[in-house]
Amino acid sequence: MSSWRLIIDEANVYYNMAMDETLLILREKGLIPNTVRIYIMRPSAVTIGYFQRIKDVLNLDYLDKYGIDYTRRITGGGAVYHDQDGEITYSITTDIDSISKNILESYRKICSGIVEALKELGVKAEYKPINDIVVMGKKISGNAQTRRRKALMQHGTLMYGTNIDILAKVLKPPKEKLSSHKAKTIHDRVTTLEKILGYKPRKEDVIDALIKGFEKALRIRLVRDNYWKEELELANSLIDKYRSKEWIFKR
Repeated sequence: MSSWRLIIDEANVYYNMAMDETLLILREKGLIPNTVRIYIMRPSAVTIGYFQRIKDVLNLDYLDKYGIDYTRRITGGGAVYHDQDGEITYSITTDIDSISKNILESYRKICSGIVEALKELGVKAEYKPINDIVVMGKKISGNAQTRRRKALMQHGTLMYGTNIDILAKVLKPPKEKLSSHKAKTIHDRVTTLEKILGYKPRKEDVIDALIKGFEKALRIRLVRDNYWKEELELANSLIDKYRSKEWIFKR
């Protein structure tokens, strides 16, 4: 069983996106080990997938009115509302050989960690290819990936107490996407641990479950660590990119 690095963090969305890109750059160069980050967006924020047209998927008037930060990820996938009090984000940065060259298989392996984490919390979940985890037919976790030649990074979420009312106001999901899941509104499409369990679990318990879930699914041992000097320097140099309109509104 191999050991991977574990970092638990809380920061704003610009720093978090800059750090994730940093880890991918340095892992591609073989300068850092495989790393699992588990983090909170503080304050709450929104990210969109690399290929999305921002005006198609976000209610920008609402975000600007209430001062909610937003930016674009380097991973694909859809828009996400990261509730600081109800959602945990993870990123896994690894050499491709440690997961799978096959994209679908790599999604399955990493997403199995979320399924195992939910099992730890007493919830039966199901992986729905290519990138969703559902409970009783409703989405509780979304995942997205990007690849370089030697390394990949996968982002994902776990909603344990996300405010769905706010989520529904900041996101503009395409009607055809909702209807493809037989949903009329976002409330019909997504769920949280709080809704399933009838109480809001502690953030710390959800993080512990994620650690155990990834260790089991990936057959690894996670060892707590801090950022290295090279990582902090590169991440700080990338933060302005994620704040810039050129990046955020590039599509």
